[in-house]
Amino acid sequence: MTLLHTCFFFYFPSRKRSITNIVNTYLFMMQAQGIMIRENMRTIGAQVYEQVVRSAYAKRNSSGNDSDYPLDLNHNETFLQTTTFLPEDFTYFPNNTCPERLPSMKGPIDVNMSEISMAEIHQFFSKDPTIRLGGHWKPRDCLPRWKVAILIPFRNRYEHLPVLFRHLIPMLQRQHLQFAFYVIEQAGNQPFNRAMLFNVGFREAMKDLDWDCLIFHDVDHIPENDRNYYGCGQMPRHFAAKLDKYMYLLPYNEFFGGVSGLTVEQFQKINGFPNAFWGWGGEDDDLWNRYALLRKSKERQDLDGLNNLNYFPNVTYNALYKNITVNLTPELALVNEY
Repeated sequence: MTLLHTCFFFYFPSRKRSITNIVNTYLFMMQAQGIMIRENMRTIGAQVYEQVVRSAYAKRNSSGNDSDYPLDLNHNETFLQTTTFLPEDFTYFPNNTCPERLPSMKGPIDVNMSEISMAEIHQFFSKDPTIRLGGHWKPRDCLPRWKVAILIPFRNRYEHLPVLFRHLIPMLQRQHLQFAFYVIEQAGNQPFNRAMLFNVGFREAMKDLDWDCLIFHDVDHIPENDRNYYGCGQMPRHFAAKLDKYMYLLPYNEFFGGVSGLTVEQFQKINGFPNAFWGWGGEDDDLWNRYALLRKSKERQDLDGLNNLNYFPNVTYNALYKNITVNLTPELALVNEY
């Protein structure tokens, strides 16, 4: 299996950002700008060299300007691969599996970051009778190729959740996936434990359906392109490698954060996320290290994860998602040896 980095994401920052996060983001942006300047200089140098060679060739082979090579080059042109998406008049059959590249997947999404309340989102999607309690949906005009559980770790991000649903529900419907949303909310006063919330979400999601794969989705990451297919093929997969917050550059090669996916089998084999990460950061990369079977992480993965997880959930059902509220403490995932 190979790790796939795909498509663009818009980062929706919280009003409550720590000074450390702001400084780290600023430093990375400065580094990214330096990288972009160096790449631009290389490109400009190559363009100048190419222009000189072509000009010399044109002068040698023609007294006028009738060369096969134009003297003014448009270097802003983007070369796109021939599309393999199905035509608009493609006919679905209810007893056939849904295709992966559908005509309903148009590409760039009109990202709308304006505030909207959860009540307004409920009212908007209440017009769609195909969405069942808990946010379960599947296509009716073909058999879903994949069953996908979307796990969202949550704490006090009430302004973000409706904006995410505004974009993500229509996108997944256009992709004709069977899906449901699980919002795993941390109560109590302990530092945020995103990794442990995902483990809880996995356990609760698997009680509902035999899902094919899991998408671990931060609430403040909005997809910018509906061809960023959330299906379960070619996992593990990083869905949010190009993030506006990082000027659409990958922070480092092992970065696996924001939005990532594994099959259920893969997640179980690596014993899930490590529960030991309290506070933001590190858990995504440890998950990837587990899958890559790096030595240090391999030693830890048998001790800390799904197999030492304990929790006491308060489960409620919303029209658009299943809410699992848990009060997490280190005592709920003890590790005897580390």
